Amino acid sequence: MVARRSSVDRRPRLAIFAASRAEAHQVADHYPPMHAESDMTKPNARPTRAEFSSGPCAKRPGWSLEALSGAALGRSHRSGIGKSRLGEVIARSRAILGLPADYRLGIVPGSDTGAFEMAMWSLLGARGVDLLAWESFGAAWVTDAVKQLKLPDVRKLDADYGHLPDLSAVDPARDVVFTWNGTTSGVRVANGDWIATDREGLTLCDATSAVFAMDIPWDRIDVATWSWQKVLGGEAAHGMLVLSPRAVARLESHQPPWPMPKVFRLTKGGKLVDGIFAGETINTPSLLATEDALDGLRWAESVGGLPGLIARSEANLRTIAEWVAESDWAGFLAEVPATRSSTSICLKIVDPWFLALDDGARKSVPKRLAKLLEDEGVAFDINGYRDAPPGLRIWGGATVETADVAALLPWLDWAYAAIKADA
Repeated sequence: MVARRSSVDRRPRLAIFAASRAEAHQVADHYPPMHAESDMTKPNARPTRAEFSSGPCAKRPGWSLEALSGAALGRSHRSGIGKSRLGEVIARSRAILGLPADYRLGIVPGSDTGAFEMAMWSLLGARGVDLLAWESFGAAWVTDAVKQLKLPDVRKLDADYGHLPDLSAVDPARDVVFTWNGTTSGVRVANGDWIATDREGLTLCDATSAVFAMDIPWDRIDVATWSWQKVLGGEAAHGMLVLSPRAVARLESHQPPWPMPKVFRLTKGGKLVDGIFAGETINTPSLLATEDALDGLRWAESVGGLPGLIARSEANLRTIAEWVAESDWAGFLAEVPATRSSTSICLKIVDPWFLALDDGARKSVPKRLAKLLEDEGVAFDINGYRDAPPGLRIWGGATVETADVAALLPWLDWAYAAIKADA
């Protein structure tokens, strides 16, 4: 555990790798943040772990640096032990997710962004493409397709934050690019029923905040990507790429007209580079981060695999939903219950007092709330995404304990009341 430095100048730097969470709280309590609102009654209980960031996300319960003691540090990623560790990440991920036997899974550079752009640059252009966007990352893939790749035949199907576009409008004769779970809007697709099983086009799915927390119907997916830093709480910079047999056939038959950077090249001489899907990475990975990924995968197996991971995340969503139902100031950004994310849980403020504020004041309220709770040491990184409507974003992935979510909620009420009283 790396203790964080408060933004309150008079608080000293906490000891790096504090001996315990309790010790960190004792130090934080000794230097309470200075706020006019601090005289208001505060909740008694605190989350044991205050990490609610949507990326990088909380480590698994009980994590410590000891979990990395077996890392193959100082060894080549092309050595026997290096390739073995990387291959184990692939094998354990495949088993937990239940990937079909004929699907490929590989480790690629650049986190989820690198993995998804690798897929877009390698596969798109063979036919028209439908681009779905209902939050900032989906919008980024639209920008890639239209302004960077300059694809000639695109249709943009979009929706405002809190909503999904019309999924029935997707043409199965065309490729489709979409996010399974909108990390910055808290809106997910409820299922894959809208994807035709007899489709002619490929489905390219950015699944980074969905994999390991949601049930992905792999028979409807041709390409999927994610990063280690999300649901299992791994470290950043490494991406995962799933390819169906249909995606492989496209790779081996389609020659993109644009230059392909080395880190995007999945084929050589018109054939798939199979080594990428056996742990032979395109560029040098971190074997320290690899060991951490393995630790997360072993933990995932210990809590019941995919069903256990999904149950943990859904419990976090359910806990917040019960609180929202009783709240007079908070609501879900996602309008339809079936589309509410269980990982990137996004809240909006519905209090008439807040809604009457001007744009600048509305933006400041969640920022102040998040800062207040960070200074209290009860929640880190819960302000909404910069491009999203003003609100809060609470990570509810499987590594977050439901008890910590429950302990956080009274603090949200306290902080909001304090800010409103100070207005």
